[in-house]
Amino acid sequence: MSSKRKKELGDLDESKRAGSIFPDEVLERVLSLVKSHKDRSSVSLVCKDWFNAERWSRTHVFIGNCYSVSPEIVIRRFPNIRSVTLKGKPRFSDFNLVPPNWGADIHSWLVSFASRYPILEELRLKRMTVTDESLEFLARSFPNFKALSLMSCDGFSTDGLAAIATHCKNLTDLDILENDIYDKSGSWLSCFPDTLKSLEVLNFASLNSDVSFEALEKLVKRCKSLKVLKVNRNINLEQLQRLLVHAPQLTELGTGSFSQEITLRQYYDLEHAFKNCNNLHTLSGLLESTVLYLQVLFPACANLTFLNLSYATLHGGELAGLLSHCPVLRRLWVLDTVEDKGLKAVGLSCPLLEELRVFPADPYADNLVHGVTESGFLAVSYGCRKLHYILYFCRQMTNEAVATIVQNCPDFTHFRLCIMNPCQPDYLTKQPMDEAFGAVVKTCSKLRRLAISGLLTDLTFEYIGKYAKNLETLSVAFAGTSDWGMQCVMSGCPKLRKLEIRDSPFGNAALLSGLERYESMRSLWMSACKVTMNGCRVLAKQVPRLNVEVIKAGGGDECEAESVYVYRSVAGRRRDAPSFVLTL
Repeated sequence: MSSKRKKELGDLDESKRAGSIFPDEVLERVLSLVKSHKDRSSVSLVCKDWFNAERWSRTHVFIGNCYSVSPEIVIRRFPNIRSVTLKGKPRFSDFNLVPPNWGADIHSWLVSFASRYPILEELRLKRMTVTDESLEFLARSFPNFKALSLMSCDGFSTDGLAAIATHCKNLTDLDILENDIYDKSGSWLSCFPDTLKSLEVLNFASLNSDVSFEALEKLVKRCKSLKVLKVNRNINLEQLQRLLVHAPQLTELGTGSFSQEITLRQYYDLEHAFKNCNNLHTLSGLLESTVLYLQVLFPACANLTFLNLSYATLHGGELAGLLSHCPVLRRLWVLDTVEDKGLKAVGLSCPLLEELRVFPADPYADNLVHGVTESGFLAVSYGCRKLHYILYFCRQMTNEAVATIVQNCPDFTHFRLCIMNPCQPDYLTKQPMDEAFGAVVKTCSKLRRLAISGLLTDLTFEYIGKYAKNLETLSVAFAGTSDWGMQCVMSGCPKLRKLEIRDSPFGNAALLSGLERYESMRSLWMSACKVTMNGCRVLAKQVPRLNVEVIKAGGGDECEAESVYVYRSVAGRRRDAPSFVLTL
């Protein structure tokens, strides 16, 4: 080997020991192409040079718990962020298990970002508290701001939306979904300046007030890049037709009410407008639909991959007629008003289906005659062998049916079976539903998310601990018989990141079985269980880097904690905890 070659190899070894062999500019360019959060985190651990390159090249950050880190820490770690996704309250807040004024206010984040991220362009919030003052501050503090998504947030009104519409001159996305919003009026939509032509996403489907259709039509007409439009129930069929004429380029459409009286000419005009929407792949809305008007959709259904009917009270025959025109459908959300007849149509018409969600039209009905059963679920599993995501609300199920379903569809990654009557056994054999979920975890090796329900003993949790090695999220309600069940999960599921438990008999031994696991998890939520204040104090003392928060009515150390929220944090205990939250 020549001396020159030896020197080159020596220099290479020296570079490897010191860090990266690539110039910073090259490395940052390469890392900018890595989009996965997990992959970027792994990259940052390779060496100091890669850590710094990843730090400077990252423009988007995802924070799954707003209290797991402070805005100051985020800013120090990533100086060039332009896009932030931030989640706040625990998921069980969707079921009113988190008291009002619990926290997760966005304002302190915005104040910090304004000083260090003036180039912030995108903010996506879920289960955060957002006031009108915060939206006004956001609109005025970031001159290049482009995209706002608010999902399951609270604390603001349509006045805040008016501030965004007025001051965000470069807005491309405004996505308002399932928020607890004070809907004062629809006048906010008239606040967009006539010069705004950049809008690509507009979703106000969950708002109730009338909006100025004249303002909406002008906005849609001048925004030639609009791809997503989801309107509320007050937009009638004649108005919808006029919007579609202006925006045939739409890829996602959410309609308003689908039941107004229209003339024959208006019907044909609406049908023609849908026929011209050649790029449409997502359709939602269809409130108060009728068989006659559903037919105008048929010309636009050929390329649909996602059909969201979670607000459309369709019956089985109506769904069957619609699905027969959707040959490439991959995602379907429906209400249980479609009954088993509708789900049998799914099995016959949707061979490519990958995701199915069946929601209850009336979750509090006591003597429901109709709905979906194991029969409809079985029919789907026979016809939709690519299915890997299921959310299924029903009032009866059997062990045998679930075992057959997962044999037909063994690639489930998300299996969320919600038997709405607590502690409901197999309705045919009267046995616990243990073998059903045992079959799920034994058969579905790719399973990442599992929600269990029905009459369940510790055997279910033994099965989960033994077989669910890729499980990341587990939701438990009204299940189990002793602490042993949770101990099995904690010792057997190495990838578990989120554990949500309500109304189950797990106590201190169950809580403390995760002492060595909680720091590698995102969070634990337990409400209406048998955990005491003393057990929570022991956990906080044993693992001081965790935040252990207790919502309780009062009492001594042996008093049961109403709710316990445990999560890892590099920011220490939060500073905005209300009086009813005790941080240990």
